[in-house]
Amino acid sequence: MITSHALTKRFGSATAVDGLTFEVPPGVVTGFLGPNGSGKSTTMRMILGLDAPNSGTALINGKHFSELAWPLREVGSLLDAKAFHPARSARNHLRQLALANDIPSKRVDEVLDQVGLTAVANRRAGKFSLGMGQRLGIAAALLGDPGVLLFDEPVNGLDPEGIRWVRDLLKSLAAEGRTVFVSSHLISEMALTADRFIVIGRGRLIAETTVAEFTARSNSASVKLLTPDAGEFTQALLAAGANVTSSESGALTVTGLEASEIGDLAAHKRLRVHELSPITASLEDAFMELTKDEVEYRPTELLAA
Repeated sequence: MITSHALTKRFGSATAVDGLTFEVPPGVVTGFLGPNGSGKSTTMRMILGLDAPNSGTALINGKHFSELAWPLREVGSLLDAKAFHPARSARNHLRQLALANDIPSKRVDEVLDQVGLTAVANRRAGKFSLGMGQRLGIAAALLGDPGVLLFDEPVNGLDPEGIRWVRDLLKSLAAEGRTVFVSSHLISEMALTADRFIVIGRGRLIAETTVAEFTARSNSASVKLLTPDAGEFTQALLAAGANVTSSESGALTVTGLEASEIGDLAAHKRLRVHELSPITASLEDAFMELTKDEVEYRPTELLAA
């Protein structure tokens, strides 16, 4: 379990994290979302004791990270894929970590095999590609067989096979009852990986919810309508206060009215309906809708729009 209470971090006059309170429970994958500059990495660094908060607390199983007797056995993390000495081999890098945390040396080969680096275990880590570096970082996080895991952008540099592997790994770790907290800017990937979300913007909590609830919050949900009476139906819908757009296929997309209301309108106006189905907003749509006022950096053309 990870708990954050009123967590605040300032860098000079800039507030990176602002009174942030949330929980990350065990047994599920919790996705950590927010626009660039929203404070995700700073929050993770405070949880791991790498940055000191100005106020508030960040606890792991009820303790500050500095209070953990054997940190690597209780918490595994990947914040920087290049956090290793470039002249050391992957195996020696992990051996040093194992020695410092009194972890059996046999565990090194186990995690190398788990992340698919056995064949290059004796190669200098400084020669690794970004994707291989990510795998080594994940191996280091798993080394102590911890119950709490934090990953910051774990699929950076990975190919499609690697991305699927990370997705399956995170799910399997959560299924074992571990606490899994993962940040990513790949919204579509989070839709396939996470069970619940914590969303922040400008260092403040925007939402703490399940994936389904998060998507349902979007105001972008609409209804697909197929009708041979498109012209008359459009006029009726506009008169009822709906917004209507048509596609090349002839289907109408209606926002502002529920499917049941459109059905009632059709019955009242004696208009034919061949298909009437809700269009659920995508996770990306929901994210953009929820964070549209929290983006710190915008292209000039969008600011002028």
